[in-house]
Amino acid sequence: MTGTGSARVRRARVDDLPHVVQLVSEHAAYERAAPPPTDLARRLETLLFGTDSPRLRCFVAELDDGEIIGYASCAPEVSTWDGAEYLHLDCLFLRDGHRGLKVGPLLVDAVVAEARELGLGQVQWQTPPWNTDAIRFYDRLGAEAKEKRRYHLPVS
Repeated sequence: MTGTGSARVRRARVDDLPHVVQLVSEHAAYERAAPPPTDLARRLETLLFGTDSPRLRCFVAELDDGEIIGYASCAPEVSTWDGAEYLHLDCLFLRDGHRGLKVGPLLVDAVVAEARELGLGQVQWQTPPWNTDAIRFYDRLGAEAKEKRRYHLPVS
């Protein structure tokens, strides 16, 4: 667990799922996306805790009083062009009022440590082009951006 004087980051536990689902809902609203499925807690429980070595990982940012104010989720992926695996940072979100307080870097540090533990040499992620606050944050971390458009194709 890593932390500042008032916040720390740790791996999510099963009993955190209602809080994570609430944060995912807030994240979706913030990014102007559709709300998550109603059975998200069950789905995440399976993905995060359903096997001895789950593919999806989740970290939560928690205040000293136990309030969970943010989360980061990640999963290993493969780049054909690089011929290497990397850790995909799927979500990074801090509740409004808790941004700019040095908690975001703690979540990123947890994801980077996870990549290191898995033997992966890179973390990759994306953010909407309108999210200038996130872009400034990522630039301050020293991250480099690549312009691409992400597509979704439903499989029925």
